[in-house]
Amino acid sequence: MKHGGDILTYRHLYDGRIRDFSSNINPIGMPFGLKEKILNGIKELTKYPDIQYRNLKSEIAKYLGCNAGNIIVGNGAVEIINNISFMFNRVVVVTPCFSEYIERPEIFGKEIVKLPLDEEFEINIKLIKETISEGDLLILGNPNNPTGKRMKENELIEIHETIKEKNAFLLLDEAFFEFCPEDYDSIKLFSDSEDICIIRAATKFFALPGVRLGYAFTSKTMVEKYNRIALPWSVNTFAEIAAEHIFNDQHYITSSRDYIAVQREYLLSELRGIENIKVYDTHCNFILIKLLDDNEDNIFEYLAKKGILVRKASSFEGLDNSYIRVAIKDFSDNKYLVNALREYQQWRKQRITQEA
Repeated sequence: MKHGGDILTYRHLYDGRIRDFSSNINPIGMPFGLKEKILNGIKELTKYPDIQYRNLKSEIAKYLGCNAGNIIVGNGAVEIINNISFMFNRVVVVTPCFSEYIERPEIFGKEIVKLPLDEEFEINIKLIKETISEGDLLILGNPNNPTGKRMKENELIEIHETIKEKNAFLLLDEAFFEFCPEDYDSIKLFSDSEDICIIRAATKFFALPGVRLGYAFTSKTMVEKYNRIALPWSVNTFAEIAAEHIFNDQHYITSSRDYIAVQREYLLSELRGIENIKVYDTHCNFILIKLLDDNEDNIFEYLAKKGILVRKASSFEGLDNSYIRVAIKDFSDNKYLVNALREYQQWRKQRITQEA
């Protein structure tokens, strides 16, 4: 399972509602009132979207607090990762990371350098400084997927200083930005920089994976370069309609962030009370778990038969089959997961005793 959310593949394992913890989407669901906006906009499908996406970029710019001339849009964050990867000859990533950081440049035949995170999945800035060369593209998730960890502000600034010194470029994937504590905003930190692109998306926080709206802040120079290779009309009309609504719904944004923060603390606390697993800190809406004496296949199959789908993490380069990733859902589903994991450990202990 390279990506989460693949319910159809495992539908046969459980005859009932599947609680999909493999997909890290806002459990609150899409912003209130958006459905009506989309339905009312059906008539717009008879026209092409604006090929320059002027209104869309204006809405995004207002939301991000920047100039519309600094905005690029794509069919999800992955399209932006794809197109920017194409523009560089050597790509540096840290592992484990989102698989598309590696697969997109691989498809274009780019040289890829993989740097490991440390044992606690913290970034090794010294290693980055030693590796980055002129003209490189460094891709970092902030927070990183699957670890859920966000860089400290001073770490990000230090990495960016290296990028400037080496005349390289930083692609910062912040698709989970809104779930994080409001400690710093990288767009404000690097508003005048020529060597950075900061990706955000409607997919996760606004619970709109089907709309496929990715967007990014970057320099006007990079916008011009990007537009030369970007496909026309890659963003659809529904994404334009959604942008007019979701970015102005401050109640949804605040309540979603607050709800996830509460559920994150609840789930972290409860999971840490379960034996034989190690639970890593997270800043967003998913949690990485190490199985101390087990493997992902055993626990995946058991949970799937309980109607719970988790993410096997061995598909992330740098992780073996002793890890799973779980999303943070609503309280009821989170509690269901915790109870199922406790039951699994008891079931497994009894089975080991019987086999001894």
